[in-house]
Amino acid sequence: MTGHDLIDRKALLAIYRHAAITYPEECCGFVFADAGVHFGENIQNQLNQRSPDIYKRSAANGYTFAVADTQMLNRSLSGNNPVRVIYHSHPDVGAYFSREDEEKALFMGQPIFPVAYLVVDVGAGEVRGAKLFEWSGERFECSREFPGTP
Repeated sequence: MTGHDLIDRKALLAIYRHAAITYPEECCGFVFADAGVHFGENIQNQLNQRSPDIYKRSAANGYTFAVADTQMLNRSLSGNNPVRVIYHSHPDVGAYFSREDEEKALFMGQPIFPVAYLVVDVGAGEVRGAKLFEWSGERFECSREFPGTP
């Protein structure tokens, strides 16, 4: 699949709404092969409150999926409707594939999941656009850019 096949307009609208509602915190979720969207639970604030020395970021600048979301992702990959895209937002800093995004996506230099990553640019509660990153064989590269209004 390519960036043009992974996200349709309806899914993008749902993700944009999620990013705007969740602002100023990061949203996160999945897009399935059938274009269904699952809004994930970002537990970054809970992790930060429990162990701030380990989890230095809050939900304003980081995300971690709840265990139930991670289990759903893993189960989907062997099913008939696998997750194709993991998404999250970057409040007030732009859509780019950060070092932390890369650390979450790779293990020993290889993708953990066979998915693309959508990063949504949201500032002051308004979505400015998004970028889709796909594995090139060596790194995650931007394969498609989306305008603020799909």
